[in-house]
Amino acid sequence: MNGSTMTHWITAMACIALAGCASTPTATTNSLGMQMVLLPAGEFTMGNAASIETMSALYPAYEPRRLADLADETPAHRVRITRPFYMAKHEVTVGQFRQFVEASGHVPESIADGTGGYGYNAAYDPATAKRGDAFEGRHPRYSWQNPGFAQSDAHPVVNVTWHDAVALARWLSATEGRRYRLPTEAEWEYACRAGTTTQYHSGDAPASLSAVANVFDTDAAANWPDWQAFALPTADGFAFTAPVGQFAPNAFGLHDMHGNVWEWTADWHGAAYYANSPQDDPQGPDAGRVKVRRGGSWHTWPLYARCAYRNWNTQVTRYTLVGIRLVMEAD
Repeated sequence: MNGSTMTHWITAMACIALAGCASTPTATTNSLGMQMVLLPAGEFTMGNAASIETMSALYPAYEPRRLADLADETPAHRVRITRPFYMAKHEVTVGQFRQFVEASGHVPESIADGTGGYGYNAAYDPATAKRGDAFEGRHPRYSWQNPGFAQSDAHPVVNVTWHDAVALARWLSATEGRRYRLPTEAEWEYACRAGTTTQYHSGDAPASLSAVANVFDTDAAANWPDWQAFALPTADGFAFTAPVGQFAPNAFGLHDMHGNVWEWTADWHGAAYYANSPQDDPQGPDAGRVKVRRGGSWHTWPLYARCAYRNWNTQVTRYTLVGIRLVMEAD
């Protein structure tokens, strides 16, 4: 099924699921200018069914331990999303987050707790830091307003915590009388795959990302030459974040599901959760220590930008690679 056919099928299935499109539009724009796209109910295989041998062939530059560390993506299992929902076409932008902050009075955590966030500093040497992190921080100079590189209002906001993302969703819900929230892991992967079963919605080959994603490529590797072997061997013109929507969308019409910035989800991370996950609308473990983020970023190696890859952080993490994409419930 090609992209055009898939788009028509999605629209038709959404109409059927909602008993007609007259009262439930397939797309809508909210008060912050976020374009929300209606996704139909559906079923898909969540997780990664590929063998170690297949993964080794796809990712020959990676040490075997990195491929063995992907066990929390298994077992691959069938999941049903039983209700249509809207998902933002793009990641939350700097301009949209600024509108929210100014209208709501919310003080982002990187500012409220005085410890700041993380940022790029060309003079920073990771070897001098206790954690050996690729970015400098935490430091008060860095926040959603300053990640250490230039951003316009059209770029995805970063250095936002899970709590900041939830605060945005709650404010939009109260302002518009609709329920906004973070996507569940299952909703996120369903939206990312958009009917595909491959490692990326663009195919199995990492090279396919060049048309659809801002990931770690030769532009970014110029600033981290030690990681050149893991860079996508193409240049997209963006050494850091790209304005949202610069790359081709998936069949659901969603941009940047791979790369640009990691996206918070609602779920706690559970390494063994997939083995006992319910088939219908899984919500993740009831409790945990860290929240899942998905999708990879402009600084992410292709292995870690796949549909099935799971990463996580504490709820107060603010980082120069992590942003937000929201869901709006359809009823």
